Amino acid sequence: MCGFIGYIPGSQGINHDTVLGDMLNTIVHRGPDNQSVYIDNQVGLGFSRLSILDLRSAANQPLEADEVVLVFNGEIYNYREIRAELVELGFEFSTTSDTEVLLKGYLHFGEKIIDKLRGMFAFLIWDKPKGKFIAARDPFGIKPLYYTHIPDGSFIFGSEIKSFTKHPGFVKTLNKRALKPYLTFQYSVLEETFFEGVYRVQPGTYLVMEKGEDIRTVAYFSREFKEQQKSYTEYIEEIQEAVAESVDVHRVSDVPVGSFLSGGIDSSYITSLLKPQKSFTVGFEDYEDMFDETKLAVDLAGQLGVEIEQRYVSAQESFDVFPEIQWHMDEPHSDPSIIPLYFLNEMASKEVTVILSGEGADELFGGYEWYQPSKKLNSYRRLPKAVQHTAAQLSNILPQSNQFRKFFQKAVQPIEERFIGHALVWSEKDALGILKKEYQAGPSVQEVVDPYYSKMNYQNETDKMQALDLELWLPRAILLKADKMSMAHSIELRVPFLDKKVFEAAKQLPENMRVDYGKSKVALRDAALNNLPEDWAKRKKLGFPVPIRHWMREEKYYKKIQSTFQQEYVQEFFDQPKLLEYLERHYKNEENHARYIWTIYSFCVWYEQYFLNDENVQEASEAVAPANEYSMS
Repeated sequence: MCGFIGYIPGSQGINHDTVLGDMLNTIVHRGPDNQSVYIDNQVGLGFSRLSILDLRSAANQPLEADEVVLVFNGEIYNYREIRAELVELGFEFSTTSDTEVLLKGYLHFGEKIIDKLRGMFAFLIWDKPKGKFIAARDPFGIKPLYYTHIPDGSFIFGSEIKSFTKHPGFVKTLNKRALKPYLTFQYSVLEETFFEGVYRVQPGTYLVMEKGEDIRTVAYFSREFKEQQKSYTEYIEEIQEAVAESVDVHRVSDVPVGSFLSGGIDSSYITSLLKPQKSFTVGFEDYEDMFDETKLAVDLAGQLGVEIEQRYVSAQESFDVFPEIQWHMDEPHSDPSIIPLYFLNEMASKEVTVILSGEGADELFGGYEWYQPSKKLNSYRRLPKAVQHTAAQLSNILPQSNQFRKFFQKAVQPIEERFIGHALVWSEKDALGILKKEYQAGPSVQEVVDPYYSKMNYQNETDKMQALDLELWLPRAILLKADKMSMAHSIELRVPFLDKKVFEAAKQLPENMRVDYGKSKVALRDAALNNLPEDWAKRKKLGFPVPIRHWMREEKYYKKIQSTFQQEYVQEFFDQPKLLEYLERHYKNEENHARYIWTIYSFCVWYEQYFLNDENVQEASEAVAPANEYSMS
């Protein structure tokens, strides 16, 4: 796990050594063990290394062979098999790293090496003899990769957007179209980021730039569900085999490995297979009875014979680190679970360098409550369509919050119109009501999701919901915060559920083996019974609850948020009096506007870091970084 930057220079004359050094300094948290650069007259590449496999300096990057240069962030879990194949073909290796396997695999297989990879990765390859530049991202989007084309003709690529700000040709401009959909989705949902002109390489794709040719985008992996007809036993055994084998390859490391552990099935299943020396869990101080899975985690760790470290996080600690959290995220992100995730990684980084976590199980195996069918709704839908539509029309006279109105209208509304993914924070109507006119022009929610739905070939609603979450919620919210919060503490987070072989087992499951009435992850839970007590395998999903609504009703934190909302810059984006009214009504316990408030507060804190006082944050980050040495290749 590391970080890199790379650029193809344009017409502007710059001191490449200095620029690459400055850019690397902003992401030194991703790789404090070594920083090196490669420069020629056509590209500049920089790399910050967190040493995981082959800790020797020979495995440092950028890595070069036959005038082909590579910078690579992530892990290739089948590198030993590919290495053996290459050795048979006559290749020799000077390291035991997966990086050298990737580089020499490219020398033999060319672009087709990407199809052979099993792992999490983002990488850049500069093929100097062919004048070819490749930027690739893993199938699920576990590792981030951004790019931009700046006015002087340069292309810039990198693991984090913040490094772009140190390139003299980069113009930092807020993308006004990103704010409206963010309020609803709670994360940056567009392909173009919150920085105008900065885009993300999509999961399961790679970009190719060759002299005299347009940029070519290649999709190499399909995240499509395709049900197969098998016996129940076959389904369960295939899941057990795939997950166990995935955990085995994810444990490979030359540094200590641990796991996160909560009371839910996902991290519990991973921990039961990994049996690490140490696991980690967090809860919230003063809310142990309401927001606490640590007791369950401690209990399971004892049964598994695994040491566990726990801590409780206070509201003050959470607010204190929140600016740093938003700076690390690159873009505003208001999922409250980002806070405990930050502290989990901070705690784990003092003991281990690699951590295994349970992300991805919900999206692959049907873990969210909204995937589940409704008996009441399904019974009602057996009535004639005319009756259903008449009831929906008549219900319009009821208040929007009325449960009968919601039910009748949901019954006739296609899934493509009522499901936008995991998050639905600000309603579109309320978002337009709080935003200033200049920021109302962003795409509608329907315009965001329609392109994804239009490509789907599924009959049942569960397939469509899971597929949409795999495209948007998983890579742009779940995995992004996992990467950024782990890298903030120089720790590598691995996700064994998001593995090609595990996906092969998951994608073939019939709908009723993913969800059923009142049940989630049906097959995965049964598969886990071999390793977990039934209480854990069958426990209802709790998520990562954070007491933000209670914090906002404490005077100290209410005033802190109020002070932010009263700042002059807030008037550029929002109807300030209305925003303060939302806060006031929540504080007085008249209404629950916690998520509305937190989503805008998160944006404001992020905006302050990147557009008002970003230099202060970056200098603070650099002050704690170790001294860097840059080498010319």
